[in-house]
Amino acid sequence: MLESLIETYGEGPLLLGAGALVGILFGAAAQRSRFCLRAATVEVAEGYLGPRLAIWLIAFTTAVCAVQCLIAFNWLDVSESRQLATTGSLSGAIVGGLMFGVGMILARGCASRLLVLSATGNLRAIVTGLVLTLVAQSALRGALAPPREALAQVWTIPGGSARDILDQFGVGAGTATIFAVLTLCAALFFGHRRGLAYNHILAGVGVGLAVALGWQLTYLVAVNSFDVIAISSVTFTGPSTDTLMGLVNSRQLPLDFGVGLVPGVFVGAGLTAAIRGEAKIQRFGEDTPMERYLIGAALMGFGGMLAGGCAVGAGMSGGAIFALTAWVAVASMWIGAMLTHRVTLYQGRAQSA
Repeated sequence: MLESLIETYGEGPLLLGAGALVGILFGAAAQRSRFCLRAATVEVAEGYLGPRLAIWLIAFTTAVCAVQCLIAFNWLDVSESRQLATTGSLSGAIVGGLMFGVGMILARGCASRLLVLSATGNLRAIVTGLVLTLVAQSALRGALAPPREALAQVWTIPGGSARDILDQFGVGAGTATIFAVLTLCAALFFGHRRGLAYNHILAGVGVGLAVALGWQLTYLVAVNSFDVIAISSVTFTGPSTDTLMGLVNSRQLPLDFGVGLVPGVFVGAGLTAAIRGEAKIQRFGEDTPMERYLIGAALMGFGGMLAGGCAVGAGMSGGAIFALTAWVAVASMWIGAMLTHRVTLYQGRAQSA
């Protein structure tokens, strides 16, 4: 069936539709659950293991569990994905992850959260997201590309087993799935103990399932196509730049998964916010200085490109397939975010003293 769809419509429209479908699911689930890595790091930095951390853990462990289950049943093969097959950068993961973590505290949200908030009428998120995207494009192909490439070359790691954590420890997908199921159960129990409503828990699960669905749909198109199709899943730094550059530089958008993903997330989050009466205009104010958001956006744009993905692209999509650089990047994001929040807390207390 899929082969006939490819013959009729081509790979591009199918990937675009797959991206839109995954984006709508992710956007709706992220808006309903208030999924946000920044909020989770803030709770931990303040010494409180609360509901925002629980949501992140539920989403993350769901993604790992679902992806590893697909691999264990031979329904998915991620060995040729960019996060595993190509040369990676540990220096980029560390430095870029730290920069991204600092930036998401200053901007009060990571790339995915900014996109979700933009759909609810948050003008701060729209402006911040645009700056993030422009800086990311500059880091990819513009004036900031040389320093990004120089930092990435400091400490590289070859593709293949060297980037695969499971392969390094001799752990199969079956064992990883069992471990992921146990950690998911622990995360669900933790969320219940922290007073999360069942619909919020289900929405957190939906965020993780969107990541697994992205891997599965792009894989199905790739294995049924005569052309070489790169499999991927939910990520926002690269797709946001492709979408924006396609809108301003081309008469028509490129048809691929990422370009369908970004508007899909916007639609899913916007509809969910509208249905629940949560959509409202929010502007910069005295307590939300624009310069702080813009600095944060610039750090996330450059850091995300250097780290090989954003908090979702590296942290969840890459983390779910146990790519070494992805786990290093998300760990660095946690460290950068927690340290930045502690510094801002200290400065706030010093000014009020």
